[in-house]
Amino acid sequence: MPRPIRATFDLAAFRENLALARARARHARTWAVVKANAYGHGLERAVRALEAADGFALLDLNDAVGLREAGVTKPILLLEGVFEADDLQTVGEHGLSIVIHDREQIALLEAVRLPTRVPVYLKLNSGMNRLGFAPEHYRKVFERLARSPVVSGITLMTHFADADGPSGVAEQLHRFEAATARIDAPRSLANSAAVLRFPETHFDWVRPGIMLYGCSPFADTSAAAIGLKPVMTLAAELIAVRDLRPGDRVGYGGAFVADRPMRLGVVACGYADGYPRHAPDGTPVLVNGVRTRTVGRVSMDMLTVDLDPVPAAAVGTTVTLWGDGLSCDEVATAAGTLSYELLCKITARVPQMARG
Repeated sequence: MPRPIRATFDLAAFRENLALARARARHARTWAVVKANAYGHGLERAVRALEAADGFALLDLNDAVGLREAGVTKPILLLEGVFEADDLQTVGEHGLSIVIHDREQIALLEAVRLPTRVPVYLKLNSGMNRLGFAPEHYRKVFERLARSPVVSGITLMTHFADADGPSGVAEQLHRFEAATARIDAPRSLANSAAVLRFPETHFDWVRPGIMLYGCSPFADTSAAAIGLKPVMTLAAELIAVRDLRPGDRVGYGGAFVADRPMRLGVVACGYADGYPRHAPDGTPVLVNGVRTRTVGRVSMDMLTVDLDPVPAAAVGTTVTLWGDGLSCDEVATAAGTLSYELLCKITARVPQMARG
């Protein structure tokens, strides 16, 4: 009998979330962002479910090659580009597209002979100050790349720092438009937040990520309010039930102290499964569909929950940690992090299954 925990992936939800992204940006083509093992959802599983996307964007060259070997023929974009000359040979052999964000990458392109020309996304640093060329250098870099015999086409690109926050996109969009004025080339700017909130950023290609997995990019708007469906549900079972007396302490350090008689459930899920160790007392869970809370510290293999709202709960009762009925966004907020992190941290020891 396997340990009673599982991650279930709703493939129909994948398709619905992608359809929503495409409907919001109906005049643009869509890169489905599947980096980090598709945000913990399984790369090949996600790509098959997201087959209606126009292409797939990720980071790791080996992942891109793996998709080609699995029969994926649609465009694949390497969001950080390449890191050494040999990478470019692989890019050419497998028909990949690459982001160019610094001069060293241009030098690699200019020094190599490839079996085919490579589509390039030229990244502008419009204010994120991570990757990309400064606005004052952007046109000259574009012209340099346009002369390259190994470049088949250039798409103009930037990334928004606060599309999900109070600053929005206006300042970065202004910088982008100023730097790219009179450059005749396709454009790609919009992440999930911009897809949903700023239609003026959609242009030719959008790059939805977190919304495809059923989570909201916004702190002030729930996924359900947007119309997104959770793809991943992390669920486990109660493996023990205890009766506590007032003053009884729970877990490492005795961090939780019962202030009344109460029932406690022990759940087969801990930080070694990917649940956040720092989740505080009161982090929401569902026990048999009923909302309750965690109590005590999360340990490696177990966490404990308040069963008083669920008097019928017993060993074997299902506990939903996040997903169907309980947004990962809400759990992440309670734990002081983001749903992105929780989804990516599901570990290999958690059994997985797909439906839909």
